[in-house]
Amino acid sequence: MQTPYYLFDEATLNDTIAHLKAGIPSHVSLCYAMKANPFIVTQAARSVERVEVCSPGEMRICQSLGISAHQIVVSGVHKDPALMRELVSGEHAVCRYTVESTLQYDVLEECAQDAGVRIPVLIRLSSGNQFGMDKANVRELVARCKDNPWVDFRGIHYFPGTQRTSAKRTNKELERLDAFMEELAHDYGYATRELELEYGAGLPVEYFEQDALVARAKDDEQLAALGDALARMRFPGKIVVELGRAIAAPCGTYATTVMDTKCIRGQRYAIVDGGMHQLVYYGHAMSMQQPACHVLPEREGATEQERWNIYGSLCTTNDVLAKQMPLPGLQVGDVLVFERAGAYCMTEGLSLFLSRDLPRVFVRDTQGMLRQVRDRIETYTLNTPSA
Repeated sequence: MQTPYYLFDEATLNDTIAHLKAGIPSHVSLCYAMKANPFIVTQAARSVERVEVCSPGEMRICQSLGISAHQIVVSGVHKDPALMRELVSGEHAVCRYTVESTLQYDVLEECAQDAGVRIPVLIRLSSGNQFGMDKANVRELVARCKDNPWVDFRGIHYFPGTQRTSAKRTNKELERLDAFMEELAHDYGYATRELELEYGAGLPVEYFEQDALVARAKDDEQLAALGDALARMRFPGKIVVELGRAIAAPCGTYATTVMDTKCIRGQRYAIVDGGMHQLVYYGHAMSMQQPACHVLPEREGATEQERWNIYGSLCTTNDVLAKQMPLPGLQVGDVLVFERAGAYCMTEGLSLFLSRDLPRVFVRDTQGMLRQVRDRIETYTLNTPSA
């Protein structure tokens, strides 16, 4: 197939979700944050309880795909008031709304009152970043929710931060959440019923281990630590864990073709038709680490490895996918397949830089059949000024 393209495998996605469910306590549910990969939201929604959307565009995607409103958690630091009015007054109620600020609370309460409905909210507690509010503001809103005819306080939403690898730190965070929810119940006379933990970025993914079995073992170690910490919580209510990156990453690959090879001052360079605008790994800046990658066609019996610097098609020295990557002798026309590219790669890159086309996207179903879900898209029209 013509490259570059993304390929997402539904069977791997299903296996990953089943594996994650087995690693957490049985009373804990999963939420899929579609920002990780909107192209697999239909498949993911079949196996998780909730789907998190953070923008009007993501909501429109869910609506166009027929994702049940009852699964959708509306999150995000900026909530468009017009969209909130549409959703609150709509025929099908969404599952939950997160509240990130006092202003968001006021907007949602007004929307609910105007529509004559009572909406379920999760008040977001900050861990020291721009997401959510501090404890004092959370307390203020919990007090306002009590006996409120328009706002039904269901629980706390919490984002701990990115790429958490310390089990000790996770245990301390959940212990503090336990204590805080107990304080709320004591001080305001009604219990927190739900806790939604946004651990999509908090549960790391081992992107740069070349051996797939070793990578899976490292991921499992982090999952086991999270599962143990959740099992130790005193909180008796419903717990939902968002694991977007961990759900999406293993099911995706990115393919790009070698268009040119050269040797400069003793260094081998391969130029590919993709680049950093289409392949983004957390922690991959300037290729300080090497993601798992293999070459097609396979070199049967090849034992010798050469060191290659893999660069993309953008006119910038930053467009490096790998440095000193050991590969069998590359040739023009070879295809490099980068693994664990299922999360963020297709949406986080500098998609419009140099007006390169957006790649095609394929999904392989559980029967092994390929389906193109997005054709190649020319972007030059988006960068062309009007006459």
